[in-house]
Amino acid sequence: MRFENQLKTFLRILNEYEQNVPLSKFLPVFFRANKQMGSTDRRNASGLLYNYFRLGKASSSLAVQERLFLALFLCNTNENPFLEYFKPEFNSRVSASLDEKIQFLRDGDYGFFLDDVFPFYEHLSEGIDKDEFLKSFFIQPDLFIRLHRGKERLVKSTLQDHGLSFEEEGGAALRLPNGTKLTQLFSDPESVFEVQDLSSQQAGNYFKPAKWDYWWDACAASGGKSLLLFDTEPTVKLLVSDVRESILANLDERFRNAGLLKYQKKVLDLTQDPQPVLHDFSFDGIILDAPCSGSGTWGRSPEMISQFREGRIKAFQNLQRSIITNVVKYLKPGKPFVYITCSAFREENEENVDFIISEFGLKLEAQEVLKGYRHKADTMFVARLVKQ
Repeated sequence: MRFENQLKTFLRILNEYEQNVPLSKFLPVFFRANKQMGSTDRRNASGLLYNYFRLGKASSSLAVQERLFLALFLCNTNENPFLEYFKPEFNSRVSASLDEKIQFLRDGDYGFFLDDVFPFYEHLSEGIDKDEFLKSFFIQPDLFIRLHRGKERLVKSTLQDHGLSFEEEGGAALRLPNGTKLTQLFSDPESVFEVQDLSSQQAGNYFKPAKWDYWWDACAASGGKSLLLFDTEPTVKLLVSDVRESILANLDERFRNAGLLKYQKKVLDLTQDPQPVLHDFSFDGIILDAPCSGSGTWGRSPEMISQFREGRIKAFQNLQRSIITNVVKYLKPGKPFVYITCSAFREENEENVDFIISEFGLKLEAQEVLKGYRHKADTMFVARLVKQ
């Protein structure tokens, strides 16, 4: 009866789920409206929903509960009482490798085909292994933090004292199991580390600022790239901008906790010419972490696979090109333009680099698809170009 009730709760939440709202925002609202659900009930329901959406668009002809069982089979590696109750033939094989489970489903005519999980695979950037990328959706990404300079020993010793496992990933990056609770271990967490995906941290290798440079983080959002730049070169002068005033308002405390005290902020809609605000500004470096499809991060928000429409890829490319056009002209000659997306689509990545080169004459120094799908991290794209 317990598992029947869990299935009913899952079906109810799925039926009430508003498709255009991130699952991470919808679930807390739903749980607050249903206070009779205890912590275990909420945890079980969340797990079923996230596993379900990891199936993407595969096996869409099957009933919802049958798709859920397929997803649980593919996403889990330990025996699952819920799966044992409904699908013991799946549970008996749940510890097999992902490749073996996919083969089992194919041989058993369960209506599952890997290519259907992510039907946008023909748009993937060059060098992305399609099958590896698609299989990564059945593996929950890890949690990554970036340690602030001088705080490495404090953070590591605190984690060790509380028996929390972590792996060092080079530089200031630590890998922890997803769901690790860190905020209660530190009185002021943002003063000692930033939660930042591994690929996002690796994108910082392309910044290479010099002392006293003046940089512009053009689409700063929560400020993660700005803080990474500051940790790389603390003398850098910085302008941060974003179209959302509320986002910029939240930066002050975050920057202050990280020790970044001197910077400028401007609310800018970069789809429009910023000349009335920026006038004769010029920069030694520009970071454009462009608004994008986010397709490289859908391992953390798998509901997006089902919600995304292929036509939006071109729309994002057009948006990015309009922003690029309004940003590049403020770069000093001989200085770097660092273009970043958290997309796996070539239209948002390599094709936009070609656009920058052909339209504005910048020279490409290096570009890379950061293949987070191989490291339980996000997949991103980064390019460093220099103005001639």
